[in-house]
Amino acid sequence: MPKTTIGISGGDATVEYDITGTGPGVVLVHGTAATREQWQPLTEAVADRFTVVAPDLSGSGGTTDHGGPLTLADLADEVLAAADAAGLDTFHLAGHSLGSAVATHLAATRPERVRSLALHAGWAHTDVRMDAEFRYWLELMRADAAHGTALFPRLLPLMAYGPRYWQHVDAAANEELIRALIPMITPGAVRQTEVDRQVDLRPLLGRITAPTLVLASAHDRIIDAEQQQALLAGIAGARYAEIDAGHGAPGEDPAGFAAKLAVFLDEQG
Repeated sequence: MPKTTIGISGGDATVEYDITGTGPGVVLVHGTAATREQWQPLTEAVADRFTVVAPDLSGSGGTTDHGGPLTLADLADEVLAAADAAGLDTFHLAGHSLGSAVATHLAATRPERVRSLALHAGWAHTDVRMDAEFRYWLELMRADAAHGTALFPRLLPLMAYGPRYWQHVDAAANEELIRALIPMITPGAVRQTEVDRQVDLRPLLGRITAPTLVLASAHDRIIDAEQQQALLAGIAGARYAEIDAGHGAPGEDPAGFAAKLAVFLDEQG
């Protein structure tokens, strides 16, 4: 897989990314504890008409770095470095969860590069309730690392998936999902969760000029409606849509999630 090296706070990062398809550029930014593989369904849906670049953020997949603390600006720089390495002067930009925060930061600080912006499960700033949740995640992940437990993977479906998942899954299938999640929770997930705690995009929202879609999950237990409204109010001309899923819509309803974003990308051209 292609890689590019960039200096970030604390040292260098070597960013691994996928590049697929042909046409105008689309850059996709994954969420906490995920990898670029999160975007495979959307990539398959649009690669016949877009050049899709999907990097791994520091702490995930094939990207390597100094191993120290990260900032939102660091991750935005990594995404831009992947776009540069792929030869994209301008590009459409989409993010999920932490990836939405990264994408928002990038669209605000480099507006001349971003042709459109799609934010799923994004938020304007980490409030007290959200920070309390992120602290709890950190406690669970650190306990898992110390004791070989799977507390955080067991929590993930409970907080990330909506009613449709629970209506159609049985206990055995849910346990299978938990087992599949265990190897994904690496030390990098702790570092990314620390970035989640830092998010405050409110001073930057007014600098975004790209046409923007705020895509909310109707059953999001992590990001509340007030956060979506703050994004809509802060980004000029932003529009709103919903998907019938929980926070983890890319995993809960991959086809439906990809279809929502593909429609928006096609409208932007």
